[in-house]
Amino acid sequence: MTLLVLGLVIFLGTHSYSMARGSRAGLIARIGEGPYKGLYSLASLAGIVLISIGYGQYRAGGYIPVWDPPVWTRHLALLLVLVAFICFVAAYLPGHIKARLKHPMLAGVKIWALAHLLANGDLGSILLFGSFLAWGVAARISVKRRNVAAQHGGTAAPAGIRNDLLAVAIGTAVYVAFVLWLHPWLIGVSVLPMRA
Repeated sequence: MTLLVLGLVIFLGTHSYSMARGSRAGLIARIGEGPYKGLYSLASLAGIVLISIGYGQYRAGGYIPVWDPPVWTRHLALLLVLVAFICFVAAYLPGHIKARLKHPMLAGVKIWALAHLLANGDLGSILLFGSFLAWGVAARISVKRRNVAAQHGGTAAPAGIRNDLLAVAIGTAVYVAFVLWLHPWLIGVSVLPMRA
């Protein structure tokens, strides 16, 4: 569990530092934008690696149950994760979804984390997904407090429904691949009841 916590501190700490705009700007002014991005990427990668190893070690050592989620929460989680995948794709395809959500990537992270919290009642999962949910909420509040419209070039009209349809199609395709193959392969856990 130590590596999991360390990974969360490094990964989410790195991402939280970007919310401190003054400190971030000062650091970029001192070391330059390129080195800052390089360090940011390295720290993020180190955090992800430690989270993966730490969570894997935790699972191998046996889950620590906190509560027993009812079966229906797993079905709800599957639906919520589909919505999260669509949000992730919509972040890169400006359309009505992106305009409505304003920050679909953050919305996707929060939905993804909430879905996993609903379906998993063990301590490691609560720590992992609860941390991502808390970070997502804090990041959204931080972004809301900044003048994001001025920072991103104003409030342009959405690109149209084509990008929304693409976001839904691509998000759904990646979701299906993840549910059927990638989640069992990468995470080692099947999310479908009939494959459990």
